[in-house]
Amino acid sequence: MFSFSVPLTKVAVGGVSPFFTATGRAVIAGLLAAIVLWVRRAPAPRAHLRPLLYTMSGAVFGWPILLALALQRTTSAHVAVIAAFMPLTTALIAVLRTHERVTWQFWAAAGIGTGALVVFAVSRGGGGGHDPVADLLVVGAVIASSWCYVEGASVSRAMPGWQVISWVVVLALPITIPASIVLWIAGGAHQPTPSEWTSLVLLGVSSMYLGFFAWYRGLSMAGIARGGQVQQLQALLTLVWSALLLNEHVTPTTVLIALVVIASVAWAQRSRVGEPRVDVMPEG
Repeated sequence: MFSFSVPLTKVAVGGVSPFFTATGRAVIAGLLAAIVLWVRRAPAPRAHLRPLLYTMSGAVFGWPILLALALQRTTSAHVAVIAAFMPLTTALIAVLRTHERVTWQFWAAAGIGTGALVVFAVSRGGGGGHDPVADLLVVGAVIASSWCYVEGASVSRAMPGWQVISWVVVLALPITIPASIVLWIAGGAHQPTPSEWTSLVLLGVSSMYLGFFAWYRGLSMAGIARGGQVQQLQALLTLVWSALLLNEHVTPTTVLIALVVIASVAWAQRSRVGEPRVDVMPEG
């Protein structure tokens, strides 16, 4: 589900502003989550408001807004390769947060992955003119997303993952609904086509909501750093969807850099020593 996020956002911003894309998808997810929470009669998360708000800042605002702004300036294939750095970023934040020991191989892998991304940003293997602003926007989006993954996964040790993302998007509704109305009045939608509306709805239902059900559940079971390793598949799948759905040209350089980054992430995960501390909730 997450691998469709970049190409769907690329389609959506063709008729909807980047900010309305971010708030609109969050409203769709929030309204759906409110129904789910009401039907399941989930208790209010009073003890976990702070990490939920941290998660909201990255998942609802940071990642989608910065991503949409970047996609106005560059291709989704280019974004996908830089976003391949996200698993490593997630692991690094998790290591710092849990004080987990790492080996020199971990830092070597991190350096190789970072170096590959710098080379890509300079060479622009995806074609077109160099746009450092787009690159910085994507980097910011990756950091925001990685942060919300770590914060959300930490809460999922105390409550089910579906409740975590549900409360995140519901808590954002007092901001996202008024913001969407203001953006709509200000011309946030530029006569969007049915495909652009469909992309926005799919973003709200899948990558903004349902995808997190399995994601937070998996991270709580496997550990944040180890579970984040699965994100390796996201970059490759995004490149495939970009080529199939958007007819974007993926050059051999783009594929090579993506493989180098993914290999670096895999090496970093395998070189870790020690397991992340997981607080097991007592039964009953």
